[in-house]
Formats: sequence, C-alpha cells, structure tokens
Amino acid sequence: MNTFEALGIEEGLLHSIKTLGFTQPTPIQEKAIPVLLQGTKDFIGLAQTGTGKTAAFGLPLLQLIKKEDRFPQALIVCPTRELCLQITSDLEKFKNKKASVFVTAVYGGTSITLQIRDLKKGTHVVVATPGRLIDLIERKAINLEKIHYVVLDEADEMLNMGFKEDIEFILKNTPNRQSTWLFSATMPAEIRQVSKRYMDKPFEITIGKTNAGAANIDHQYYATQHHNRYEVLKRIIDFNPGIYGIVFARTKADTQDIAERLTREGYDIDAIHGDLTQQQRDKVMGLFRDKSIQLLIATDVAARGIDVTGITHVINYELPDDVEVYTHRSGRTGRAGKSGVSVSIVTPKETYRLRQIERLVNTRVHKMDIPSGKDVCRKQFFHFIDKMLQADISHGEYEAYLPTLKEKFADINKEEILQRVAALEFDRFLKYYENAADLNMRGDDRRTDRRGDRAERTTARDRDTKGRSFGGNGNYQRLFVNLGTKDGFYKASFLQFILDMSDLKKEVLGRIDMKEMTSWIEIEPSSGKKMIKAMDGKNYRGRKIRMNDAETGGGRK
Repeated sequence: MNTFEALGIEEGLLHSIKTLGFTQPTPIQEKAIPVLLQGTKDFIGLAQTGTGKTAAFGLPLLQLIKKEDRFPQALIVCPTRELCLQITSDLEKFKNKKASVFVTAVYGGTSITLQIRDLKKGTHVVVATPGRLIDLIERKAINLEKIHYVVLDEADEMLNMGFKEDIEFILKNTPNRQSTWLFSATMPAEIRQVSKRYMDKPFEITIGKTNAGAANIDHQYYATQHHNRYEVLKRIIDFNPGIYGIVFARTKADTQDIAERLTREGYDIDAIHGDLTQQQRDKVMGLFRDKSIQLLIATDVAARGIDVTGITHVINYELPDDVEVYTHRSGRTGRAGKSGVSVSIVTPKETYRLRQIERLVNTRVHKMDIPSGKDVCRKQFFHFIDKMLQADISHGEYEAYLPTLKEKFADINKEEILQRVAALEFDRFLKYYENAADLNMRGDDRRTDRRGDRAERTTARDRDTKGRSFGGNGNYQRLFVNLGTKDGFYKASFLQFILDMSDLKKEVLGRIDMKEMTSWIEIEPSSGKKMIKAMDGKNYRGRKIRMNDAETGGGRK
C-alpha cells in the first residue's frame, strides 16, 4: 500500500494529515494525487461519495498554489451550501499550519456583501456554489483570470440541479486555467459533453464500477401494500434502535406529513424541504449533525450536498422515478469505510424498478421480512439492557444515594426490579405492538395489488393514447410553462421540481412534453389552479416563471 509521502505530498501537509489520523491513502487518493500534483493534466475521477475525494483534490491544490501570490488561483465549484462549507472546513484542516494559505467560501443564502469583503482581503482558494459565484462574476467582485485550477465536485449532482449552463459560464470565465479536475459519482451524457468541450484529453480513473453502489452498503427492501407504507416505516425504525439516518420522500408535502406523524408519536426527527429558509435549514442540519435528532426526513432536492458522517441507514419511503437518484440516496451511508444499510419500502407495482436498481448498482437488493410486533419488542428490550449494562457509573455521586436506594428496594427482589425497569421503558412499545398486524405481503395481497396495478396501467395507457379519461373525471387540463431542457432539466428532474413546488402528487399528472425553452404539462383539472398558483411568478435562477392554461392563456404549440 502506498503512503501519502510516496505519493509526493510535501512535509507540511503530511504533518497536518497525520495529526488528523490519515495514515494510508484511499484508492481515489492513491490514483489521483500523483496525476493532480503535476498541475497540467485535465482529470476525471469517478467514485462514490465518501471515498475521500476532498483530500484527493484538496491536498494537491494546497501544494500547487503559490502562497506569496494572494489572489484566487484555485476554484472549487460544488452544488450546495452544505458541501461548500464542508470542503472549506476540510481544506482548513488539511493545510500546513505554518503556511499562510487562505480559503474563502462563497454561497447563497447569506450576505453577499460580507463575502465580497472577504474576497477583497485576498485569498488563494475559492470554494463556491454556481449561483453565488455567477452573481459575484457579474458584479465584478471576483477576478477569475488568474485561476489556474478548476475543480468541479459532484458534477452529476450539479447537472441534476440544472447548473449545466452555469458550469459552462464559469469555465468560459476561467480562460487561463492550466487544468480542470472533474469528480462525479456517475457519468451521464451531459457530463461527457462538458468534458469533451472544455477538457483536453483528460486522464480518467474509475474507483469501482461506474454508477456502482459502495461495497459496504447492504441494499434491502421490504415488500408491502401501498396503504401500509407508514406502518412499515415505523417498524423499520423501531426494529433498529440507535438508528441515525435519512428518510427520503418524493415531495415536501410527504416529508411534512411523515415528520408530523412521527413527531406526534415521540420520535426525534425533523424535516428539510424547499420551503425552509436558509436559517431554518441550518438549524435542522445542526441538530442532525450533533445527533440531537436521529432521523432526517428529506426530499431529493433538499438533501443534495448533505455530507454527514456516521449515517447508519438510508430509507427510501418510495423508490425514486429516476433510478440513478437511488445511487445518490444510498451513497449518504457507508462512507469512509464504515458499513451502512439502504432500505426501500416497495409495493408490487414498483418491483420492476428494483431490477433496474440492481443492474445500476451491480449488486443484489435483498428481500427482508417485515418484523413482527414481538420481534420489535424483543430487539428494543435487548438494546435497552445492553445500554444499561454499558452505562458509565464511574463518575458522579451515585454512591451517596445507595443507602436510600437499598432502603427503598429492601423488600423487592432483583427479578422484580428488572421487570419494573422494563415496564417503565417498554410500556409504550408493548401496548402498541400487542396486537400488531402482519404487514408482510401474502398471496392474496399480491393478487389484489397486481389487479390494481393492471387497472392503473390500463388507465395510464388510455390516458396516453386518448389524452383524456382520468378516473372518469373528464379531460386533462393542459398547462404551459416557460421552462425547458435549456434550463438544465430533463424529465425526471423537471417532474421532481414541479411536484416540490406545488406539493401535488404525481398521480394528478398526465404526460409532460418538454422542449428546449418551454414545456406542456397535463394535469387533472381540480389540481391545475394549485399548480399555477404555486409556480406562476416565482423565480428560477433569476428568471421569472410564467405558467398558465395552454388553451386559454397563451403558450399554444
């Protein structure tokens, strides 16, 4: 196994990373660092999140920049504020403490004036989100002409979020870069196009198989009927005491509904979605990072860029429409060599997506039996006993209370004391699960669900071929919107965007017809006004969204 010293890392940086406990490079670091230290080669690194990518590009950057020249020499572009702050924090830890190296983070949701002031003081490395960086470029508050090194981190995430044009704009405004380094978990066609246009014969490495899931993630699924999803979610949580994870839901309405129900039932959880202000989001993420809450309920859009260590479970309340999104969800766990579990709650009509996911991540998704009520109580009981036995009683003034305790329990034997402790801790569980139903799919359930699935497919086929007949409620309403593929959307990301904006369910939609600058959406008439109200007049990347009825309010084909 190579060492960081053998890779060419200088002494000052070696001292810093040894202090952090870095002893041997990860595979991505071992392959990337010698290439990147040359400073002249374009580079593509394909690897899952949590494999040490920040050190793979961060250490070479810190070594290559000229400390005596206090102007931006390196630019790191990443999709979200959270990742921006995480990278900045990591670079601060990596850098040689004796060398005067300055790293500045610029991102949306906070004062641009303060960030401009920080840039004016002089800096070597800028870590930025695309939108805020472009704002600074247009204000002429940052000069990128002397940027030598550009890093695009989580490039596939940035494209999924609609930043393709932004990335191209940034690359056009760094005319004197000596090398471009692109890191991504997957390699969709859009990234390949960007690399061909702006990179010169890039050196490409792949850690693991492209798009493959991390080897230390156990992929599981629980099959159930649609109306049992929430109860299955509770079983999964209760059967995994000590769980620390993220539950992914499709829309912000779903996240709020799940969070409210779980909170009412006493779980330590919170939700993040598009309606939260940056201050509210930061507060929730702070509580999650310090484990004051054990579960975060999130949409895919809101969760992008979250980099939290120690996540034990990712739970897919529903499978995503775009199976590639599954790799991003599951990649939140099993990081830095630790093991993790990716769990999906699946109805029979979603089973075909499991096969797609297995092909994508190149691994088996294991079918699990939904725990019974007795299984849950047993698991919780033994977890509590283990916790009690491991409790640290070496400090504190417990001995001062022993005489009183002995007096109180003088007439009660040890077995009864244990029973009373168990009753206090488990009364809620025992009562709730006393007559708990079996939620596993049986033969009759499968037949019923398959009949429902066939009926749904027939209805969908009728809608697609005839353009009408939604559950007998009449024709679809057709909406026009001035957003299209040129805004960085493709069908799956556009669908997620309009559902998040409107809090509507996917079931109310029919066909979506996307063009370069515009799109047409079929929607159940009773939901049309709600979607128009939610979207018309809002801003998307500095442009006002215009949505109206395609037949009466303009926007006809």
